[in-house]
Amino acid sequence: MTIRTIVVDDEKLAIQGLMLRLEKFPDVEVIETCANGREAIRRIKTEKPDLVFLDIQMPGFDGFSVVKGLMDVEPPLIVFVTAYQEHAVKAFQANAVNYLMKPVNEDELADTMERVRTRLAEKGAAGEAEMLKAVLTEVAPDAIDAMPDDVEHANRYEKLINIKDRGQIFRVDVDSIERIEAAGDYMCIYTADNSLILRETMKDLERRLDPRVFQRVHRSWIVNLNQVRQVKPHTNGECFLVLESGADVKVSRSYRDVVARFVH
Repeated sequence: MTIRTIVVDDEKLAIQGLMLRLEKFPDVEVIETCANGREAIRRIKTEKPDLVFLDIQMPGFDGFSVVKGLMDVEPPLIVFVTAYQEHAVKAFQANAVNYLMKPVNEDELADTMERVRTRLAEKGAAGEAEMLKAVLTEVAPDAIDAMPDDVEHANRYEKLINIKDRGQIFRVDVDSIERIEAAGDYMCIYTADNSLILRETMKDLERRLDPRVFQRVHRSWIVNLNQVRQVKPHTNGECFLVLESGADVKVSRSYRDVVARFVH
């Protein structure tokens, strides 16, 4: 039996390290890797893997949010990869959910894979869903209470934005937007490979974007939290967010609470 696997982590080195260790297991096929929670939900629902290695602590859309987003489908077997404190680990054990502590130990991974094979052999979809709900109830009760509203909340916001620029109309996937800069009544929309001008106010554009992913960090800047790779302290309580592209975005003191979610 081939175990079709997806690895989810916002740190590239963590993904590479785990994939290197998984090469020792000939029955494991890594079919996708995901750098953030929103992408993970889409890929899991599309690919229907047998197994997901899921990092809990990711900016914007964390591992618990991914679990919530899978409650309306048959969930795969999930192995949490976590640096969580001891009481959370005990909760995973009590509910018979697999977990690995960072940094991943080879012997512990081998033991976990034995548990995975056993669980896959006897796995029932309903039972797996109930186990995942039990974990959320124990470790993140606020998350489980908000599950139905959370899915509805996400569906209220734009998935594609039409931008007329330079005489052309561009259809931009919202998830591909890295950062947005205000310039009066115009917005500069930056993606990994393009920059476009949108005639719209910051306030109006904010209403169209999911606030769990897109956050104002400065009077003139909105960032995609899933694109943040580093936080660099600056002077006077300010800091810079380093994005996936390498761009720096300044966080003003008025928006310091945004940075708190990156400190685990």
